[in-house]
Amino acid sequence: METAKKNIEFLKSALTLENPFMPSNQFVEWMKEMNNNVHVNISKVPFNKLRLWHFDSNSHNLIHDSGKFFSIEGIRVKTNWGNVPEWEQPIINQPEVGFLGIITKKINGILYFLMQAKIEPGNLNVVQLSPTLQATRSNYSQVHKGKRPLYLEYFNGEKKVTYLLDQLQSEQGARFLKKRNRNVIVEIGEKEDIEIQNNFCWLTLGQIKLFLQYDNLVNMDSRTVISGIPFGEYPRDVLDFYDTLNFTSETKKRETGYLLSMLERDRHLFNMDEIISWITQKKSFFELEVEHIPLKNVSNWIIDEEDIYHESKKYFSVVGMNVEIGNREVQSWDQPLIQSAQEGIIAFIIKKIGGIYHFLVQAKLEAGNFDIIELAPTVQCLTGNYRKGYNEYDVMFLSEVLNAKPEQIWYSTYQSEEGGRFFKEQNKNMIIEVGDEFPNDVPESYIWMTLNQMKVFIKFNNYLNIAARSLIAAVKFV
Repeated sequence: METAKKNIEFLKSALTLENPFMPSNQFVEWMKEMNNNVHVNISKVPFNKLRLWHFDSNSHNLIHDSGKFFSIEGIRVKTNWGNVPEWEQPIINQPEVGFLGIITKKINGILYFLMQAKIEPGNLNVVQLSPTLQATRSNYSQVHKGKRPLYLEYFNGEKKVTYLLDQLQSEQGARFLKKRNRNVIVEIGEKEDIEIQNNFCWLTLGQIKLFLQYDNLVNMDSRTVISGIPFGEYPRDVLDFYDTLNFTSETKKRETGYLLSMLERDRHLFNMDEIISWITQKKSFFELEVEHIPLKNVSNWIIDEEDIYHESKKYFSVVGMNVEIGNREVQSWDQPLIQSAQEGIIAFIIKKIGGIYHFLVQAKLEAGNFDIIELAPTVQCLTGNYRKGYNEYDVMFLSEVLNAKPEQIWYSTYQSEEGGRFFKEQNKNMIIEVGDEFPNDVPESYIWMTLNQMKVFIKFNNYLNIAARSLIAAVKFV
């Protein structure tokens, strides 16, 4: 499909809230119904009761009997980044590339997204809005001896489709070791019939973004896929004309501000060459050495019968869970999950520069990053206590976020991490506006970028981390 046409189709869907198939005011009730109709039982069990899992006799790594899925291993990290030059930790090693895929179809001229009400064992509110297909290679190759995932044939080459988006994107760098998933959106023909299962529904992109204004309703996998959707770019005079038509309510000003930042081609504090040079300098100067070590040898971490945890009770722990979910490919299984010590905070500070909103982006190093640093939100404290005096370092710009006045807060919800690996973990997601008193000159690990510029980096994979993509997904235009 021609790029400009594809971008316009995405934008039309993002600006559409009317949906005769699933009206927005009925969606929350539909999700509640999905919750009520499925048997779910999640219970913590000792590690020696985890079916098909065991501690390796030599390394004491926690692995699946098949050697597939994922494992909990130990790493030693050395870096010249930040105040902590060396540490050891458990980490999830899952080298498989999984599918996070959404089927789309144009209906009455509007692009609709086939979304799933799906349960993951770690979900806070059990059922969340998920992509059409959400499966690891072990899942879709049926290592678990269960059913084949629904709609797999639209993503593995069996069915003819048009690819609208196809990217390899990173997962949580503090918890996964160089983990990536294939984020993909495909389109089927307008006349093609597709059977819609009971827990699936057609939604516009505008509706999905609307539902991201609710706490923990849209899962992380959906957020990362839609974050990569391109909307194109336009010259200044076109956007200025649009801006003059949208000057009424405060909410409309914000949505218009987002849209202009997303579509702006000409106005930016730094051009793309300058941003690329800034990133390259960081990747050239800073070092990240990650060494595999046996889980049993990880310093300051304790392994007992039911938990793997840090001796200070900070960061996170690993726990074993017995899972029963009635509508999954396998209805009962056991697995480890990561349990955060407490909730975190993820926030972008934004400022209008040259008439266009810019986002304050952080270069951030995490142990599992694929290429040393990734672009992150202004503030990202995913684990531990982010309050001053409780962490190994002070979090820059945290006070501006925590002390923001109500009129500065453009977005504030709790959004959960991926429930297939993380147990009831949520983070406060925020977008905070600052005024002219906030300096354009920022510390060397930060840079101002428009939404349009961040979209370019998402397209090239492994640049924007999953926290940044989660916030970008929540940006809505209506």
